[in-house]
Amino acid sequence: MTLALSFVSEKLKAYMEMMKLRLASLVAFSGAFGYSLAVDKVNWGHLALFVLAAFAITGAANIINQIIEKDLDKLMKRTQSRPLPSERLGVREVAWLAMLLFAGATFIFFFFFNVRACALAILSTILYGFVYTPLKRVGPIAVFVGAFPGAFPPMIGWIAATNQFGLEPGILFAIQFFWQFPHFWAIAWVLDEDYKKAGFRLLPSKGGKDINTAIQIMIYTVFLLPVGWLPYELGMTGINSALVAMVFGTLFLAQTFHLMRKCTDKTALQLMFGSFIYLPIVQIAFLLDKI
Repeated sequence: MTLALSFVSEKLKAYMEMMKLRLASLVAFSGAFGYSLAVDKVNWGHLALFVLAAFAITGAANIINQIIEKDLDKLMKRTQSRPLPSERLGVREVAWLAMLLFAGATFIFFFFFNVRACALAILSTILYGFVYTPLKRVGPIAVFVGAFPGAFPPMIGWIAATNQFGLEPGILFAIQFFWQFPHFWAIAWVLDEDYKKAGFRLLPSKGGKDINTAIQIMIYTVFLLPVGWLPYELGMTGINSALVAMVFGTLFLAQTFHLMRKCTDKTALQLMFGSFIYLPIVQIAFLLDKI
């Protein structure tokens, strides 16, 4: 009995690893942010269903990514212990898990929300799993492609709530889209040596950890300042959140100048943590300002 429970526990733990629990949770939060910002009054039952669907479809995309990269993951220190390269799970069983998660998520999006949100969620999965993933060995074009599914969650949340495209979900998309570049490239800078073992080429400027790459990171970060102000201009939120977005956008931008000056792994790591701080704080500020 104890052995059986231990086996089940280890399997469940490995399945959660395949779904990338932390990343899936962040994506679900971002989608819930878009949903909550769009409605006058939150229907908590609908919001819970949306979070469940967002979590499931992100988990499915993460599994697809790891199936495709299972042999490459064996080459990198940070990924060698994942369930597939370590052979704790087999490809067939995780493929079934991905299909179940994908089917469950699309069912919820289609029947409880709307076709537009469902279509965007499916498109996001395809772009991340089958386009972005193989492009990682081609060049930094992968970061541009990956920025689309990475920026879809708040837009999907808004459209799930309203069944309408428009400027508002477009602005939420734009904020997260431009944020992707300093975020991705800071990670790629820090993990560059490990990434090279698998042939991943994500940094711009011919893959160099240099001033040219730092400048490109800075340029994309600059765009966060005007787009962070637009929700206020469109009447989506108030002035307080616009000021928060401006302050944290400026601090985030200052980190890119620090990277330009130093061009070290330490400053890239600081920028990476700065990216993790910027997005949730700005999104929470938008929500609180609406309340």
